[in-house]
Amino acid sequence: MSDTIVILGAGQAGAQLADSLRREGHEGPIVLVGEEADPPYQRPPLSKTFLMDTFDEARLPLRPDAFYTDRKIDLRTGVTALSINRTGKTVALSDGSTLPYDKLVIATGTRVRTPPIPGIDGDRVYPLRTLSDSRAIKSALTGASHVVVIGGGFIGLETASAARTMGKSVTVLEAMDRLMQRAVSAPVSAFFDALHRDKGVDLVYGVRVANLNREGRSVEVELDDGRVFIADMVILGAGVIPNQEIAEAAGITCSNGIDADDYATTSDPDIYAIGDVSFHPNALRGRRLRLESVQNATDQARALAKTLTGTPTPYTAVPWFWSDQYDVKLQMAGLSDGFDTHVERRQPGSDAFSIFYFLDGKLIGADSVNAPADHMAARRILAQAEPALTPEEAADPAFDLKTRM
Repeated sequence: MSDTIVILGAGQAGAQLADSLRREGHEGPIVLVGEEADPPYQRPPLSKTFLMDTFDEARLPLRPDAFYTDRKIDLRTGVTALSINRTGKTVALSDGSTLPYDKLVIATGTRVRTPPIPGIDGDRVYPLRTLSDSRAIKSALTGASHVVVIGGGFIGLETASAARTMGKSVTVLEAMDRLMQRAVSAPVSAFFDALHRDKGVDLVYGVRVANLNREGRSVEVELDDGRVFIADMVILGAGVIPNQEIAEAAGITCSNGIDADDYATTSDPDIYAIGDVSFHPNALRGRRLRLESVQNATDQARALAKTLTGTPTPYTAVPWFWSDQYDVKLQMAGLSDGFDTHVERRQPGSDAFSIFYFLDGKLIGADSVNAPADHMAARRILAQAEPALTPEEAADPAFDLKTRM
């Protein structure tokens, strides 16, 4: 309980871990190092309500400033971790200081993937990952008329819906043949295709951006098929990549993120990885994966806090996610990739629906559109060692899902 614990990354995972360590009784020093100048804050509003100015910035911080002082958490913002000395058990920081540690936790998250497009590093092109990014987009949207979004995933579509709600002309360019293809099934993609088109968004599939050319105060977005779109601003929504370089340089095993076991331990027994950067085993699907969600960050941090304070606790939580686009809430439970059967559940006369996914007869995931009761039921069913729900039961709107929870 007296170990010095250094946490690299002051996002959702890092802040939750610092909080949970104190709650679990850790009395030793805790140092929380954040690369951004802002204290730990909520990220979900950055691509939605914050852009539309319906979510006040004062509500973004995860904890008040006094929280860190009162709990003797040494929060250092605006500082980057440069390297890890595993032999000496120290971390070198960008401010010239060196931090000793007994246990080191890497929660460095991800950064926006920048496609190799000529002109992408110029002005009027905006990534969206940090609060600073969102502030810049929010300011640019004020004077913009036409917005081009590169990428039809969650971030791209959330920013598209925010911009369209603000009355902007919006074009979404997606390299694949449907929206959110890596995360949802074709029926869910089709629903959101219709939703965005109904709102006036121009969706373009199966294309790649070849060049971004500046013309006066505009950006010419040239596609590989020769078409050109004129925009006041371009938003990058083409995915993210894990910030694993500091671990790689220290000789820690990495693949799609930093490799960690059920207890978040890396190839170094005194170094752990949690949150978006962690490539860890998933109990539901029996394979390693990397999750990008608030749920994963917070639940993994809570489990690790127990482990670090003497109660080894594996991370076994069922993954769940959400996305808000216009007045529609998409909620996802489990992991639906690789399903061999899917069924739709829809109440008669309702636009709300859910798609339940099965593999070899076993429930592995569910996507719910404006159907929160289905979502909560799916999460609880998936948390069972052997989910008992059948495809026939899931498809029957008269069947009470609670009987399988």
